[in-house]
Amino acid sequence: MAKLNQIIAVEKGVKSKSQQDLTAVQHGLTKAALLAGISRTYQPKDEEGEQLSPESTRVQVKAEDVLRDTAKTLSRLFDVTATKDWANCAARADVTVDGRTLLADVPVAYLLFLEKQLAELGAFLRKLPVLDAAESWSLDPSTDWWKTEPVRTVRTKKVPRNHVKAEATEKHPAQVEVYYEDIPVGYWTTVKFSGALPARRVNELLERIEKVQQAVKFAREEANGMEVTDQRVGEALFGYLFA
Repeated sequence: MAKLNQIIAVEKGVKSKSQQDLTAVQHGLTKAALLAGISRTYQPKDEEGEQLSPESTRVQVKAEDVLRDTAKTLSRLFDVTATKDWANCAARADVTVDGRTLLADVPVAYLLFLEKQLAELGAFLRKLPVLDAAESWSLDPSTDWWKTEPVRTVRTKKVPRNHVKAEATEKHPAQVEVYYEDIPVGYWTTVKFSGALPARRVNELLERIEKVQQAVKFAREEANGMEVTDQRVGEALFGYLFA
């Protein structure tokens, strides 16, 4: 008795071969000449007349034969697909992580859905914003935001100063150069806030989803390992359709 994963493995090949075979057997129906035949003989009016050889062309394609070959080709495809779909209705397994059953008796179709959704969710988690590692962060209970320790910085103001390069004389005025000096005038106290996540938290989330993804794959393999009962639907179906 075959297993479900074996049926899944051969289904694609059966579909491909069925398409090729159908194209081949139905090709003749598109050419009227292959469906037509003829037979003719010649008889002169009298014994002295010209004798001509008979002519004939055989029918090369019979529509009934094409129907029979089509039914044979599609029956195999219908049977394999039916065997898979019937088995999918019964194929189930538990999703277990670290010895804990998260989901019990899950149908294989839903396991396939979970695999796709978890892959998309994992891609989303990998894009989560992470707190700047250059800062020291703590959770502020009053806002539920992450914040840094207060940092005090000096605010300065540029004040012009005069530098006398040469004193004034009776003949020349003083030579004075103006420059600016930064003078402290106050202090800024800065606290940064962020709604991002600590790298530790993101890594924990990624580790969990990877565990669940692995568990779902194991469950799918287990479900697909069940033995299947071959379904024979093609013969009954085409036995009625082309009777």
